Amino acid sequence: MVAVDSSWMTVEDLASGAAGHPLFSEGGELDSPLVVVRVDPAAEEAVLAAAAAKARAGSRLLVGIMPGRRTGVPSPGLQELLQSLDATIGPAGVPAMRDAAAVPRAVVPAVDPEDALQSLCAGVRANPQAAMILGQTLRASETLSVPAALDVESLAYSTLLGGPEFRRWLENRGPQKPPQPAAHDAVLIRREGDRLALTLNRPERRNAYGADVRDALVAALEVAVADPSVHHVLLDGNGPSFCAGGDLAEFGTTPDPATAHLIRTRGGAGRLMHLLAGRTEVRLHGHCVGAGIEIPALAGRVIADPGTLFRLPEVGMGLIPAAGGATSLPRRIGRWRTFYLCATGMTLDAPTALLWGLIDGIESRP
Repeated sequence: MVAVDSSWMTVEDLASGAAGHPLFSEGGELDSPLVVVRVDPAAEEAVLAAAAAKARAGSRLLVGIMPGRRTGVPSPGLQELLQSLDATIGPAGVPAMRDAAAVPRAVVPAVDPEDALQSLCAGVRANPQAAMILGQTLRASETLSVPAALDVESLAYSTLLGGPEFRRWLENRGPQKPPQPAAHDAVLIRREGDRLALTLNRPERRNAYGADVRDALVAALEVAVADPSVHHVLLDGNGPSFCAGGDLAEFGTTPDPATAHLIRTRGGAGRLMHLLAGRTEVRLHGHCVGAGIEIPALAGRVIADPGTLFRLPEVGMGLIPAAGGATSLPRRIGRWRTFYLCATGMTLDAPTALLWGLIDGIESRP
């Protein structure tokens, strides 16, 4: 049994090393993988700096919660602490939090911070290994190049493929029939002058990012990478959703984790999308789940229909995002909000996604 400590630890407690007790119990089980810290903006600068140092050196997930009121720009010590935690939940309704520019990216604005905290605790409690490896991955890849970060993300995912949390998810899902091959092209390709238009074309499966869609998209993106006369790449999707994420029927079907890693990193779309970022625009609509936002977030410009919804459910499956999301989302919205989205599995609407910087604009779909 894993205990998730949702009681509030003070900044002074953190600074004194109170979160530094052994991570594993005598029985070898994780002990309190998540510690919640009451973030007091009025704490002394030396205490805030000491707490930040402990947070950076610690083994646990550390989530802050802000008081109901705060005003002014965070002090240097407070900024350092916020950046050192895995996420901090703050009030969305007070004046200092209404202006997006006034909210540090390390803070997740919430109408009800305590409710948001409970959602986060529940996500970690359900899959502590996945949540902890997510936090470690986001921290480790924060300063890496995109290609290197994609490798780290995939290696972490491959580790979790052999873990008990993913195994439990597979057992609960039950046996699945493999998807039938499509009778049509999985990705439509149209050359229009100097533009290459690509459309995901498995609407009967909500354009799930299965092997057929992945391979067809990769082949199309390779054309754009190899042809400098392609000045603009436009990617969209047919049907009710741009992409409903990985094809669940294919989860757990790769021969082994090492092969799966090589397929994701050298046979996936993430690296190619990054190479083409300056020439690429993605148009999103409907439900964009998992890969349905992870890959687009690597593009140079992302436009969403007003009703678009975003969700990253992988931690709930005992995994982490691995189609590029643990790399692409932090570079758009910061690792802190990325951690919160993934650990809770919450749904993000288009206006909030625009406010956070996950997308670049909202336009109605033609």
